[in-house]
Amino acid sequence: MAAARYLDPAIVARLGTIDLQARTIVEGFLTGLHRSPYKGFSVEFAEYRQYLPGDDLATLDWKVFARSDKHFVKKYEEQTNLACHLLIDVSASMGYASGEVTKLHYASYLTGAIAYLMHRQRDSFGLIAFDDSISVLLPASARSGHLRTVLLALERLQLGVRTNLAKPLHDLAAAVRKRGMVVLVSDLLDDPASVIDGLKHFRYRGTDVIVFHILDPYELKFPFEQAARFRDIETEEEVMAVPGVVRDDYIRKMQDLIGYYRRELGLAGIDYCLLDTSQPLELGLMAYLMTRHRAI
Repeated sequence: MAAARYLDPAIVARLGTIDLQARTIVEGFLTGLHRSPYKGFSVEFAEYRQYLPGDDLATLDWKVFARSDKHFVKKYEEQTNLACHLLIDVSASMGYASGEVTKLHYASYLTGAIAYLMHRQRDSFGLIAFDDSISVLLPASARSGHLRTVLLALERLQLGVRTNLAKPLHDLAAAVRKRGMVVLVSDLLDDPASVIDGLKHFRYRGTDVIVFHILDPYELKFPFEQAARFRDIETEEEVMAVPGVVRDDYIRKMQDLIGYYRRELGLAGIDYCLLDTSQPLELGLMAYLMTRHRAI
């Protein structure tokens, strides 16, 4: 497949037969892995009801008629496809890298892997990239060739400006009309209360939400040694600091932030997964998927 930079063969190989299923009941009409609230023709029997004039004769159970001389209609639970919206943060802070891989590159590999999962499951999926506004919007689709379209879009992503997660999250939540799944991939370097409020908007509408928190190891450990001037990538604000003096306080505040996200998102019924860009992506993703698979 062309444009496969963000579909790593190592990740695909490790994914094996793992699926990413929705915890919530979803709405749809294609054949997938997820339970639909609608009755239709499928493989899982739901119930009988008495035949009514106008019902499709193809739904009659003739074996029951032969035994009872009564007409009953079969109804089934439809196994349906999921509409998955992949949200990727392209704000300027996602361009940071202490090594060769920026947070945006890491996030793009992750998003490509999840898109592949959706494609393999025959679920529909779309891509939304944003900073303080939406810059890329590919509607969810399960059509042939859509995976390539998403991978091409990931290739072409450009870093934006300042982070403002709350606004695009609320805008998207209001626009998503069917219950399904939202996957947010971001460094979450914004006001945490506003981010959580935006994500809760999806939950209020019955959408399953997963958050992948992408951080560079230097952001987690602050291993700098020499006194330096540190500059905010997005605001360009600068501050002089001696790392040995501020390191413990910095690490404590970062761990508090991570703990806050993990706790508050968990209370809202939202999955949270922290990923360090220095660690192999496939290991972290597989660990999360296995944990989620056991919980469903």
